[in-house]
Amino acid sequence: MCGRLNIIDDPFSQYVSEQLGLEFSTSQKTELFPSEQIDCIVSSTEQKLFTLPLNWGIKPSWSKRLIINAQAESVVTKPTFSDAYAYHRVIVPCSGWYEWKQNELSEKTKYLFSAESHRPLYMAAVGYPQTLQVVTLTTKPTKHYSRYHHRMPLILTPQAAMQWLVPSIDRHDEILNSLVRDELWQVAKVS
Repeated sequence: MCGRLNIIDDPFSQYVSEQLGLEFSTSQKTELFPSEQIDCIVSSTEQKLFTLPLNWGIKPSWSKRLIINAQAESVVTKPTFSDAYAYHRVIVPCSGWYEWKQNELSEKTKYLFSAESHRPLYMAAVGYPQTLQVVTLTTKPTKHYSRYHHRMPLILTPQAAMQWLVPSIDRHDEILNSLVRDELWQVAKVS
């Protein structure tokens, strides 16, 4: 689920800067892979937003694989993610993400999910500032998206993204259980 991201520099950076009220700039990557660096948005203790480059994924000592996603439904209670949820919530701005759908012949087709009008998408995430790493959150899919995968990124509106970053808010149940409406997506087959 959401194992690759898409980041288009302009007008993406301008939109993020305007919507969240900070100077945001990033490098264009049409296909960002796990373990690569992503420009994330974090909040300081004074609640000032800034950009911090973090590597996508963590590899705890007990895991044989890189963990790039965590389920929003359990991020509060799972020991691997609970401290990061409590103290280091992060936003990962992106232009879109890729998903592969397998047909009855086991052939995979790649799709790009993006917002209308090249607007930024804000993925909820938890960060690990000591190791400069980030894990994105996933949720149950919308009806339309469930045709492609059984999980999808937890995408936040700009307003919800700002709330997500406020460290004094203990519980984000409404945000963690929110779903973005299907009509906000564009889906394109990628060759």
